[in-house]
Amino acid sequence: MKPYKAALIIIVVILLDQALKIWVKTNMMICYGCPQGEFKVLGLDWFRIHFTENPGMAFGMVLPGVFGKLFLSVFRLVAVTGGIWYLRKIIKENAHWGFVTAVSLILAGAIGNMIDGTFYGVIFSDSNFKVAEVFPQSGGYAGWMQGLVVDMLWFPLFQGYFPDWVPFWGGQHFEFFRFIFNIADAAITTGVFIILIFQKWFFVEREESSPSAVSSDNSTIPLAKN
Repeated sequence: MKPYKAALIIIVVILLDQALKIWVKTNMMICYGCPQGEFKVLGLDWFRIHFTENPGMAFGMVLPGVFGKLFLSVFRLVAVTGGIWYLRKIIKENAHWGFVTAVSLILAGAIGNMIDGTFYGVIFSDSNFKVAEVFPQSGGYAGWMQGLVVDMLWFPLFQGYFPDWVPFWGGQHFEFFRFIFNIADAAITTGVFIILIFQKWFFVEREESSPSAVSSDNSTIPLAKN
């Protein structure tokens, strides 16, 4: 796969992710039950834009305190740097185009969320019960690398109650899909699933196309397969 194709995937995902986040941040507010906090896409009950901000990692996990948020931001930066190095490596090794695509999606998603955590606290004002301002005179709602990740995509496809005979959750209310996420999260999840589902084809093809090992007498012997 050509490097420019991987770069194009990354650029498109980041632009879409940031465009939607900035629109939500500058047109909506965090207020449960108010019109500017949520709306149905095309009037559909199961597809909604619901503005919320994530102070931590995926699925609401949080590292407490300023240092916890700083650690998370630094971790994202290190992960992105490592991801860029790894993507360049597998492109040079002529890895399967599907694997390169999956890694590109994961890297794009990581960069998208890293931008929020690094810059949004400085760029925007607070969004609680008001629409955020861009570069407010009084300063942003947080410092560098202290920003919150903007989430908005919500797909409450169906809901109900667990049967009473279900251990631990019997009789409790459930909703699918209750998590609210963004395009960057979707890119990461898609990339991971592509690798999990198609890893047999990705890695077997690379193994079969590996060059033969050369023995000391210049004869060739096939590389052993794991």
